[in-house]
Amino acid sequence: MPRPRSSLARFSVSLPSDLLDELDDMVARRKFPSRSHAIAEMAREQLLEHAQELGTKSMAGTISLVYDYRKRNLQRRLADIQHQHYLLVVASMSVHLEHHHYLEVLLVQGPARTLRDLSDTLASCKGVKHARLQLTANPMPPLL
Repeated sequence: MPRPRSSLARFSVSLPSDLLDELDDMVARRKFPSRSHAIAEMAREQLLEHAQELGTKSMAGTISLVYDYRKRNLQRRLADIQHQHYLLVVASMSVHLEHHHYLEVLLVQGPARTLRDLSDTLASCKGVKHARLQLTANPMPPLL
């Protein structure tokens, strides 16, 4: 019968001394409480990147768009795309920027590959100047 896993596991790591010096410098500059915290954060970032590459895990994140609101029918097109993907788009917020631009941020959740496709679809609309998908490691709790 397998043993229950502890919430904290210990292991040792061997590093070249110059790499350890760089790690210690980063720990101090970023004010991590310990090397362990810094290494755990780096592991989380790499696992997130791996999950994004696989594209199948449900994740939460944001899609940030900057676009020219004067572009004919662009806001309607972006809204239509969001409505078509209403199960992925949890919330949105937009603010006016300088020179006829909007910044719109969408809170999204779903399989990473599907969110990437949604971001690409929004980015491909004529008049969108910038689009960026930023994913987190964990999905939000179900809304319903």
